[in-house]
Amino acid sequence: MVYCIQCGNQLPDGAKFCYKCGAAIPAGASGSGGTGPAPSAPSAPTLAPAGAQELKCPACGAPVHPAFGEAVVTCDYCGSSVTLGGAGWKEISKHSMLPLKLADPAQALEAVRAAMDTGFLHRKDFQESKVTGQKLTMVPYWVIPATASTNYQYQDAAVGIGSTVAAVGASALLGSALSGGNRGGMIMMPMFAGPAVNPTRQDTITGNYEFPVVAVKALANYQPKSYQFPLAERTLFDKKQVPAGTPVLNGDLTEDAARNSARAYVTQLQSNEAHKKHHMVSNFKTEVDVSEGELLHAPIWEFVLERKGETERFLVDAHAGRVVA
Repeated sequence: MVYCIQCGNQLPDGAKFCYKCGAAIPAGASGSGGTGPAPSAPSAPTLAPAGAQELKCPACGAPVHPAFGEAVVTCDYCGSSVTLGGAGWKEISKHSMLPLKLADPAQALEAVRAAMDTGFLHRKDFQESKVTGQKLTMVPYWVIPATASTNYQYQDAAVGIGSTVAAVGASALLGSALSGGNRGGMIMMPMFAGPAVNPTRQDTITGNYEFPVVAVKALANYQPKSYQFPLAERTLFDKKQVPAGTPVLNGDLTEDAARNSARAYVTQLQSNEAHKKHHMVSNFKTEVDVSEGELLHAPIWEFVLERKGETERFLVDAHAGRVVA
């Protein structure tokens, strides 16, 4: 049995990386986990040039035939994957999956029912709908580790209102004095020391993410925005765990492109967090650092429902039993 040298997680024999912390596992590693730093994974050798129409699977030697435009290809025989980089085709050393738990579409539809029948006015939406299409697919995602820091400004409402009230009060007293108010008495004018209080404040938000970017450009609707896959439950990819007949999709998005997309998505998440925390925010400046990603195949049910002449599509995480979108 193999143990991760960084976090101590138990792994199956032959594991190349830890699917919980991402640390590379040295060849022949075994025994109890340690606390030292993980060694850096060696760069995978180039298997074939970028324009190759056929290459051999680095794991089992079977022929792999990349279709035009594909950048991520999974071997039909053993499930190992290769990706197209700047130097050509290379093996993907980090390839994980979320095991399928909801193979029965009726079970997955219960998540759709719960999502549709929300609130008194919608309690019959699912009952009045007809399922016109359903399919289960292993969808590839690039999981990109990212750390982000956002500096921004916001308006402190309490300070702003306090300054406004004070200014209005002073103006009212001054207007009363000039118009002859409080005749025969003494006008007490308030004394304001120092300059007006500036309600503009600054804050910083930091975040750590393992952001999934769908690796198929045509499946933009499969891209999670706020949904989080249960990545702690992922395992090493094992084609034997994929039900017969379930498509394991290849991808056409390179890891470098996925990193750029992850930066954009994480920047938006940081902005959303700032808006939740404060109102009237501005002058955002976000820095996002990304590191080496991994390929994750997630089982996704897609359901097409028709109701009163309208069509709706629902995506269900067939591992966690939750609606993705």
